[in-house]
Amino acid sequence: MPNLEHPAYPAADLLHLESLVPCRESQVSTLLSIFGERQQFSFPSVFIYGHTSSGKTYVMQTLLTTLQLPHVFVNCVEYFTSRLLLEEILIQLQSCSSGTEQTSPVHCDTLNDFVRLFKQAVANRELQDQTLYIVLDRAEQLREMEANILPAFLRLQELTDRNVTVILLSEVVWELFRPNIGCFEPFTMYFPDFYAAYINILLGVFYMVCRDLKELRHLAALNFAKYCEPVVRGEANERDTRKLWKNIEPHLKKAMQTVYLREISSSQWERLQHDGGEPGQLKGLSAHTHVELPYYSKFLLIAAYLASYNPVRTDKRFFLKHHGKIRKTNFMKKHEKTSNHLLGPKPFPLDRLLAILYSIVDNRVAPTANIFSQITSLVTLQLLSMVGQNDQLDGPRYKCTVSLDFIRAIARTVNFDIIKYLYDFL
Repeated sequence: MPNLEHPAYPAADLLHLESLVPCRESQVSTLLSIFGERQQFSFPSVFIYGHTSSGKTYVMQTLLTTLQLPHVFVNCVEYFTSRLLLEEILIQLQSCSSGTEQTSPVHCDTLNDFVRLFKQAVANRELQDQTLYIVLDRAEQLREMEANILPAFLRLQELTDRNVTVILLSEVVWELFRPNIGCFEPFTMYFPDFYAAYINILLGVFYMVCRDLKELRHLAALNFAKYCEPVVRGEANERDTRKLWKNIEPHLKKAMQTVYLREISSSQWERLQHDGGEPGQLKGLSAHTHVELPYYSKFLLIAAYLASYNPVRTDKRFFLKHHGKIRKTNFMKKHEKTSNHLLGPKPFPLDRLLAILYSIVDNRVAPTANIFSQITSLVTLQLLSMVGQNDQLDGPRYKCTVSLDFIRAIARTVNFDIIKYLYDFL
């Protein structure tokens, strides 16, 4: 049974409209109730708001076009001044009246001119017998225009004494539009976000470890097909949140074990899930790389890794300018034939960490409280570990606990070639 029903419109048109606006039947049904029949006066102004990509513009264009309702559609970002906006409305209105594209220029300097020219444009019988709809997309731009523009559009039906409805589409709420002096209140309608349950599940899993909006959008797009599998197989519908969650939960847990998903391609990740493999099968995956670090914290972590895996006597070779040519064989002793990476990280004092930091950062960083607080944060995140007691004689000593793959991923984000500074890779 169709969800959209209205005596003023053919059932075939409503059925076609319903197929074009999936999941928006409730909003379309409300709009049809507000519009009423073609010849009836509708509500003077309607304010529709919702987040980006929630379907406001598409639904209005599809509704008006499918039911062949006379309308004018203007983007307020493109026509960013009151004169451009008013003239564009009149140009489209004359084209709608004559059925042909308007070629002659239209000059409209004031709101009084607009009301006069508007009455002339709708003087023909076709527009007098039915409601005309003026849709202003990105309507928040009206707040940047003259103070009388928004109140005039809200009362355009009264000012022109014509059967016209103004529809404002915006991403912000009506409270941010309302003038201080008051104005006619429009009928307000909210377009809720699509896929709200899926996004809540996704954010509940990933938000604590990934705050990058672009990466969260990438994750949402990459995992949505898996979320929809029970619906596609007919085992659940869109509202069976529990079944959908049970299906995608193991999939998201695997994603939590992988590197920041941009480290592997989407095709690799989809193939891994299709084959039922474990994320560890892909080289260089680490759960730590989900952590978002500030700029200098990344250099602190790089400096800590270098201090943990380079012998102390090699600091002159790597971090002192004009050190001369020193070969690796000059450093090695008979008992030093084992890789430092196989032996594990060595502890280092705070002053050595800061000395390496000052060397690898182009601009000198003062030893402020901010730097010391970032070291504490790295310890809290278990990327560094404190060795021994923080006594007043020797000072704190640390070890870097991250893997080589992880530190290489961090170094790539700041364009630092860490391999050139590691003794084991000379």
